Amino acid sequence: MDQFDSSKTSAQASSDPLTAIQQRTLQLMADEADMALVLGALCDGVDALDPDVISTIMLADVDGERLWLRAGRRVPEGLPQKIGPLPIAPRMGSCGTAAFRKESVISADIASDPLWSGPAEECRVAALSHGLRAAWSVPLLSKTKQTLGTFALYYTEARRPTVDDVHLIEKASQIALIAIEHDRSKTALKDAFVQIEKSEAELKTIVNMIPQIVIVLAPDGTTQFVNQLALDYTGFSANEATGPDFRRRTVHPEDVERLNEPTASALARGLPFENEQRVKHFSGAHRWFLIHYSPLRDDQGTVSRWYCTATDIHDRKQAEERTQNENLALRDEVEQTSMFDEIVGASNSLRAVLSRIAKVAPTDSTVLITGETGTGKELIARAIHRKSQRASRAFVSVNCAAIPRDLILSELFGHEKGAFTGATQRRLGRFELADGGTIFLDEVGELLPDTQVALLRVLQEREFERVGGGQAIHVDVRVIAATNRDLEAAVANGTFRQDLFYRLNVFPIEVPPLRERKDDVLLLVEYFVQRYATKAGKSIQSIDKKTLDLLRSYDWPGNIRELQNVIERSVILNSDNVFSVDEWWLSKKSVSPPSPAKAPSLAAEQVEPRSERQIIEAALTATRGRVSGPSGAAAKLGIPPSTLDHRIKVLHINKERFKFR
Repeated sequence: MDQFDSSKTSAQASSDPLTAIQQRTLQLMADEADMALVLGALCDGVDALDPDVISTIMLADVDGERLWLRAGRRVPEGLPQKIGPLPIAPRMGSCGTAAFRKESVISADIASDPLWSGPAEECRVAALSHGLRAAWSVPLLSKTKQTLGTFALYYTEARRPTVDDVHLIEKASQIALIAIEHDRSKTALKDAFVQIEKSEAELKTIVNMIPQIVIVLAPDGTTQFVNQLALDYTGFSANEATGPDFRRRTVHPEDVERLNEPTASALARGLPFENEQRVKHFSGAHRWFLIHYSPLRDDQGTVSRWYCTATDIHDRKQAEERTQNENLALRDEVEQTSMFDEIVGASNSLRAVLSRIAKVAPTDSTVLITGETGTGKELIARAIHRKSQRASRAFVSVNCAAIPRDLILSELFGHEKGAFTGATQRRLGRFELADGGTIFLDEVGELLPDTQVALLRVLQEREFERVGGGQAIHVDVRVIAATNRDLEAAVANGTFRQDLFYRLNVFPIEVPPLRERKDDVLLLVEYFVQRYATKAGKSIQSIDKKTLDLLRSYDWPGNIRELQNVIERSVILNSDNVFSVDEWWLSKKSVSPPSPAKAPSLAAEQVEPRSERQIIEAALTATRGRVSGPSGAAAKLGIPPSTLDHRIKVLHINKERFKFR
């Protein structure tokens, strides 16, 4: 990671606004700018990202009892005088409380947040009178957990932070903390070096008292002195820590090679600069440090020595690396689990599904998608989201069957710090992350009764409580659920709540299995062959006719997901430009065309309307009006539920009258 490396191009920096803000702030620090200018530039950069955001930085006084506004150009005129100095107290708005608790504080609505009542009521009135409604504050803590100040974002409307908002405030507060600690170290060094004329020994004593690694270099970069903290970290004696090879013995070899030329050039220029290096601990492990180089000049303006301070940034670097790895893993997961990039097919059954998507997408109605495993239910959910008015907001997918049952409530609704063992900090749940957008609950039939109750509350009242919390959280989320289970049967046997089923089943969409989409097999095969051939760098010109017949005759119990896997495997093993599949990869039970069903056929051209009505009514009588499910009339007749529903409508049969026979 080289976000502090001045050699990065402006094109790279501009790709990430936060990186550009960070580099601008660090450049001001390298130019020895006043801290007020540095912090002001940071707030200006954050404010420029969103016209509705107002960022502020408040610093604690020497006694650590009050906060004083030090940066925030867009703060309404007159507000600082009404709220400052702000006491650091348990209930003193967002900033005063965050500084006291030493943890982040989110006030989604200043008007109703109890942290703004009592002693902070005057601050509430002042904030509201200047049009501020939401405030999120992060404490700026030293390594010894001393409160140095706060970084806060204010909004003119009540709102909760999104994932991007959390990333913004955390990254900006890290930059602010580095600037403040850098200034404190610089001030400490200046105070220390003022004494240099008195006594070199006294200087070394003072430098050893600075709670930061300090290194003194000769003009050519040779190490002349390191303070006690540096000796404690490296495990070297004072004599071992000097000389031309100290850097080679302590800095990671890759960083020595990477920074040799840039460091030599910067030393030759004689201007302050900084870089990031991995320094070896006496245990053998390396940790990342931000090294700031500051020159000391004699009366003639010649550099007589360099003073270097090293700030431990290892935890931040690791967090950035984890984030990058998680993003890469997420992209891999999306690549692996997505069944196809777009809906492929032209069969009548698929067109019927697309028609229903087009009708329900513009609404906010709850949708229940049913179908066998591997039919592409999540793809249907994403299509609904993309065509809805929420398309620009988050689409959050949750596989209810993949989450441990004792963690599902926390996963869906979040938890407060200390809610259970391992809950070391507050965590936002999937519903909060999906606020304003869509949440997709896959395998919803696997939810336990207590989770079903909580989900019912969200659907009815649009609110929930975090695990371990007592405050109701309101959300605006569209719910799309999916299952391969027969929920009506689950309701009948008492494993699924009837009221929740009705709340979910507002607009049902049944995704047909691939065996009912035989006309789409060729299109899907061509699509997947082209996709995986391109990915594998192969040129496949045609599909073997025997293979195509084989794929068409197969029943595909795993549906499109199985077809996808078979084709990907075949493309990998394919050695020429004609695509073929080994028939042994397909279940022998399904390769042959299925034998005629024993149940009477309901095709209109084969059965007279009167006899067809009698067959359907007999089946409905036997199943008490139930159409779908293993014990439904469709299964009894050996036809898809959608087909039976269609014939019932055509024949004007009232299903309800059979429920009580």
